[in-house]
Amino acid sequence: MYLILAGGVVCLVSPLFAGTDNEMNEAEAKRLGEQFGIVVDTVDEDIRKELKMQKAEGVVVFEVIGGTPADSAGIKVRAVIKEIDKVEVRSLKDFGLALKRVLSTCNYTVGTYEPADPDTQGVAGILNFHFVPCVKD
Repeated sequence: MYLILAGGVVCLVSPLFAGTDNEMNEAEAKRLGEQFGIVVDTVDEDIRKELKMQKAEGVVVFEVIGGTPADSAGIKVRAVIKEIDKVEVRSLKDFGLALKRVLSTCNYTVGTYEPADPDTQGVAGILNFHFVPCVKD
C-alpha cells in the first residue's frame, strides 16, 4: 500500500493502481517476455552487424520456451521483435509495454526480422508476422 497526500487528505492506494501504464523497466520487460515464452535482450551493435540490420533497434530472442504462446506462434531464436499488435518495438521498454497490453488477450501479431534470410533482413521494413492464437484447454 502507498500513502498519497492529495489536497491535505491522506489516501491509501494499492500498488496495482499506483503506477501508470508507461512505467516499465528492463527487468519487468524480460519477465513479461518469459511469461510469453521467450528470453530477450536489446539489439546492440554486435547483433545489428551480425544480423545485417540497418539500425540497432528492437529486442532479440535468445531462447524460445517450448509449449508457450511464443513457441506456438513460431517465434524463432535470433529473431528480432520489431512490432507487437501494430505497436512498434524499438527498446525493451517498448517491448514490455506492448506485451503487457496483449498478454491477457489473444489473437494478436508479433512482427519479427529473422536470421533465415540475412540478405533482406531489416531491408525496406520486411517483417515476418506471427499470429498468437487463443489457446483453449
